[in-house]
Amino acid sequence: MTKISVVIPVYNSEISVAATIESVLSQTYPDLEIIIVNDGSTDQSMAICQQFDDQRIKIIHQKNRGLAGARNTGIRHATGDFLAFVDSDDLWLPEKLEKHLQHFNNSPKVGVSFSRSRFIDEQGIPLGIYQMPKLTNITPEYLFCRNPISNGSSVVIRKDVLMEIKFHENLYGEVEDFYFDDRFRQSEDIECWLRIALQTNWEIEGIPEALTLYRLNSGGLSANLLKQYESWEQILVKTRLYNPKFIEQWGNKARAYQLRYLARRATRQRSSKIAVNLLHKSLSIYWKILLEEPRRTLISLIAAYLLWVLPKSIYQWLEKLMMKITGANQQKRIQKEQMSL
Repeated sequence: MTKISVVIPVYNSEISVAATIESVLSQTYPDLEIIIVNDGSTDQSMAICQQFDDQRIKIIHQKNRGLAGARNTGIRHATGDFLAFVDSDDLWLPEKLEKHLQHFNNSPKVGVSFSRSRFIDEQGIPLGIYQMPKLTNITPEYLFCRNPISNGSSVVIRKDVLMEIKFHENLYGEVEDFYFDDRFRQSEDIECWLRIALQTNWEIEGIPEALTLYRLNSGGLSANLLKQYESWEQILVKTRLYNPKFIEQWGNKARAYQLRYLARRATRQRSSKIAVNLLHKSLSIYWKILLEEPRRTLISLIAAYLLWVLPKSIYQWLEKLMMKITGANQQKRIQKEQMSL
């Protein structure tokens, strides 16, 4: 039976980590090894993890290296033919890994399989809306501009793919193998997916089911957004070193799409001024985003401006109404696509 290695990076996740582990242990596919990487936690996270009595669980401790560093440690210890990653505040539906393995078996050219995701709030309550990315025919430029994989907890990867993008660095006093880039404390996912798309022949493809529950956290917004954009810009710097033509052709377009994405996040976090500024910057860099995705771009603009001018209570009412309509339409689309398989 094919083994899947599940890597769970843990850093101060005492509130959510138990539910994450339980969702992995509840998988209908049984041949797993579960590698929990304690990335220097200082709360009760490890005490909670150690309460689980399952022979498939292995706990590895290290000084804090960030999400990429914890995933890399997990990969180095993995013995499975496939690797799956789940962050310690996200959840999986029970059939997730089984569905991904079926996808790989039916599609031998696919090296990275991802699922759609359903949003949950900080208490784990579904918000009724989904991440609905494109699932097939994913080119490097599409991946760079829109990142259909969406989040690291949605993805399962053939180990062979990771071996192809492996590189060696001395970042901590000795030469080690790296897959994700530890130097990225944000945007490490898209940097890795882009390297796979540009440096290997493996296909990246999604499955229509929303098998990942992705938690939306409210945090310090403006500083985080600025740091995220600065980190994302470093992807261009790194990618230009090995593929300058790609960045020359697609760099500004990707910047515009990233700024629009961050503007939508700013709107969700009620920061209208930041959202409007980011959208203006996006359009100034690459105005054709209005032609390529008019509906999403206009909705982003309208939402940001309404947040700016409307009373809070009215905006919240409109937002709930739109989320309800959007969620219902997304559910119908998912059901339709699943029936067509």
